[in-house]
Amino acid sequence: MNKIIEIENISKTFETTKVLNDISFHIEQGSFFAIMGPSGSGKSTLLYNISGMDRPDTGRVTFNRKELTNLDDEKLSQIRLTQMGFIFQHSYLLKNLSIRDNIILPGIKSRKQSRKQVNDYADILFGKTGIKSVADHDIKEVSGGQLQRAAICRALINKPDILFGDEPTGALNSSASRDVMDIIGNVNREGTTIIIVTHDAKVAARADKVIFLIDGSIHNELTLGKYEEVMKSNREKKLLGWLEKQGF
Repeated sequence: MNKIIEIENISKTFETTKVLNDISFHIEQGSFFAIMGPSGSGKSTLLYNISGMDRPDTGRVTFNRKELTNLDDEKLSQIRLTQMGFIFQHSYLLKNLSIRDNIILPGIKSRKQSRKQVNDYADILFGKTGIKSVADHDIKEVSGGQLQRAAICRALINKPDILFGDEPTGALNSSASRDVMDIIGNVNREGTTIIIVTHDAKVAARADKVIFLIDGSIHNELTLGKYEEVMKSNREKKLLGWLEKQGF
C-alpha cells in the first residue's frame, strides 16, 4: 500500500521544552491512525507538524510525495485547503454564516469546482451526516452534535485525501460521540485516510493502528487491523489492556 505521509526524525522545541523528540513513522493511504498519550505528551503538536499547520525544527514530513517542510506558507495553505480536512474539539464555525455557508466557503475558496457543484456536494454531505434538515439554519439553532457533523461536512467539502481530527469528540456526549465516529468510520471506508488525536479509548479502538506518546517520543504502538462492528467489544478490551500497560 502507498504511503500517504512519511515522518522522518522530526523534533520540535518550545522555548526550552522539547515537545517532539526525533519521531519517525509512516501512514499508509486509506488507513485509520490514532495518536494517544497523557496530557502534555505532544499529541496535538505532532498532529499540527504532520499536517503543515506548524513546522518541525528538524526532520522531514512528506505528504503525497511532497516535502511539506520545504514549502512556503502559501503553498502549504493551498495543500491544507484542497487536499486535507480538519476537525477539532470545537466546530469553530463562523457565527455570522449559516450551516450551509460555513460548509461551502472552503469549497468556493479552493476554486476546484463551480459554486453549484460545491452546493450539490454539500447536499450529499448533509445527507450522509444526517443534518439536511438544519442545513440552512443559523449555527445557534442546532445542537453540539449537529455542529460537529457540520464541521465534518466542512472538512470533506473539497474531497480531501486525508482527514485530521484533534479530539473531535472531546466536547460531545457519548451518544453524539458514537454518531460522529460512525460518520468518520464511513469516510475511512470510502478511502479517506484518517489521523486522530484522542484520549478516548472507544474512539481509538476504531483505528487500524494506535501510537502512544510519552514526553514527545513514541513509547509504543498497537496494530488492531481494520475495524469491524462485530469485533468492537474485543477491540476495546484489547486496547484498554494495552493502555493499562502504558500506565494510561
